[in-house]
Amino acid sequence: MNTMEKETKNMDRRKFFESSALAGIGLLGAASFLSSCKEHIDNKTLGLPPILKAAPKGKKLRAGLVGAGNRGTGAAINFISAGPDLEIIALADVFQDKIDACRERFAGFKRPIPEENCFIGFDAYKKLMALKEVDVVLLATPPKFRPLHFEEAVRQGKHVFMEKPMAVDPVGIRSIIATAKKAESVGLNVVTGTQRRHQEDYIETYKQVMTGAIGKPLAAKAYWNQNHVWFRTREEGWDDMTYMIRNWNNFCWLCGDHILDTHIHNIDVINWFLGKHPESAIGYGGRARRVTGDQYDFFSVDFDFGNGISSHSMCREIDDCANGTGELVMGTEGYTNCQNTIWNLDGTVKWKFSYPKDENGNETNSLKIPPYVQEHMHLVHAIRTGEYVNEAERTAISTLTAIMGRTSAYTGKKVLWDEIFKSGMELGPKVIEFGPVDMQIEVPVPGAPCKV
Repeated sequence: MNTMEKETKNMDRRKFFESSALAGIGLLGAASFLSSCKEHIDNKTLGLPPILKAAPKGKKLRAGLVGAGNRGTGAAINFISAGPDLEIIALADVFQDKIDACRERFAGFKRPIPEENCFIGFDAYKKLMALKEVDVVLLATPPKFRPLHFEEAVRQGKHVFMEKPMAVDPVGIRSIIATAKKAESVGLNVVTGTQRRHQEDYIETYKQVMTGAIGKPLAAKAYWNQNHVWFRTREEGWDDMTYMIRNWNNFCWLCGDHILDTHIHNIDVINWFLGKHPESAIGYGGRARRVTGDQYDFFSVDFDFGNGISSHSMCREIDDCANGTGELVMGTEGYTNCQNTIWNLDGTVKWKFSYPKDENGNETNSLKIPPYVQEHMHLVHAIRTGEYVNEAERTAISTLTAIMGRTSAYTGKKVLWDEIFKSGMELGPKVIEFGPVDMQIEVPVPGAPCKV
């Protein structure tokens, strides 16, 4: 039995789920809690992040970025925008051109990143995290590598921001949960890229729901429908691994499919508002338009939360179709879009979030500080004030929810939570190196034998 199997066998999952009970109490467990504190409910009571104008002053924090592509560079910019005395001092990526582009971007801000602190290759993250002057690491590579990078960051004593999703398979999820506990034991703060949980309008709507604004939950739905996202065609001279990583958003073993990569946000909101993960999933999906990779174009999944409560979850990436993203929770006394409005059952508005106003006194319908920046403000706030935060486990649970839905759609089978949590599924080649990739790439067919 290997180390991960031992940790998984010994894991008390009830403790994991109860460790953030207030933050995840949700509608399904709110009744007794609300009866005692309905008049005094606030962010701290519910384990919600503070909404800040800026991170507090304090000791200079120096960060290293692992994964210097577009999203990683964006996360690094968000970090330095979060407050005073924040720097990016190191970069790691498998491709030199990504490092060069990121350094050029920061040079344009008059924030040069030293060349000697820039590392290339599959082991570049280790070299970056070994730098003693690095206080924080930002993890923004393809999610396949997140568990390994998170484990090393905690081993090296770094605070962590990491993008969603947490992993692409159950083995990776169990690793994330185990590492999250190690981080907690040594006081390392961890914030994840589920920005709706740091978005003021979502937070205020959640607080209204927690005080009984929609009554008991009856059903929910979540959706992320959009045009097809970017893809890369293979260029001359690219080996298998180079092609896959440069086209990572189109291979399941690297990104987990778009039910993880994007729809995870909506799935996480439903888990948050209901205060638990679903017990099972049954769904379907398919591929009709994609030209690269092995992913589906669409998913439609029913997540069963027990006691007759389910959430219909759908996502699609096909051009020229009806698009939209969002969530809805229906209750006995009303319903909400989870973001900014609560309606009575007859459709009249019961409550609406008030956005900042412009110079003419009109609502702007946008927040002064984007949630992408609030995430980093929260991390810096936690480090500098000692108000500990660790979001890794809850985001891992939402990621596993998406994996459960993906697995049901790929196979056509009903998938139970305990079944997927214990699964030995581990995606990707056994050896990660440039050159030929020893694995079969095929689009899953429901009803047929399937590895994912």
